[in-house]
Amino acid sequence: MDTAASLEANPTVELLRKRRSVVAKNMGEPGPGREELDLILEAAIRVPDHGKIGPWRFQVLGKAAQAMLGDVFATEFKSRIPDANEKQVEFERDRPQRAPTLIVVSSNVNREHSVPEFEQMLSCGAVCMNLLNAAVALGYAAQWLTEWPAYNETVKQALGVPADQHIVGLMYIGTALEAPSERVRPDLATAVSYPEVIPVP
Repeated sequence: MDTAASLEANPTVELLRKRRSVVAKNMGEPGPGREELDLILEAAIRVPDHGKIGPWRFQVLGKAAQAMLGDVFATEFKSRIPDANEKQVEFERDRPQRAPTLIVVSSNVNREHSVPEFEQMLSCGAVCMNLLNAAVALGYAAQWLTEWPAYNETVKQALGVPADQHIVGLMYIGTALEAPSERVRPDLATAVSYPEVIPVP
């Protein structure tokens, strides 16, 4: 078997090459159980973490907590857009309840540490990507979203996220109700170069 064929036959590489997000509204039951969630989260934290800081936190929200968060979304949306109609408000109330499982990933950046904040935030992003890939590897659909709630101070307060930290991802996990369609991906030629020399000043 040649090298290219061997790589294409590798299940891990194939999963990474072909992973596709499923929109949260197209997810249904079942979601992962506790043992599967533990596996997903264990995989999520196996990321580069310069300084061994652990600059991320997870909240796994069950249905009751999702509903309470939905009330916060609806109330805050209505306060920001007083003219919003009931359908729009209910859409916001349903937003965190679209999939069986919702994991809120937030930052826990240590600004006193010598590792730059930017690198700590990169670790937070890596956690979200590992979480997605682990969920898909177990046969689930997953989507990493932020949307307006992630940047709203009232929402952060409701979730206990300090004002100087960030909601990095609202991670939705469930079972795909329909197969996602493929989307256009960037051409590698536009993003990758192989320089033999670099322009040293």
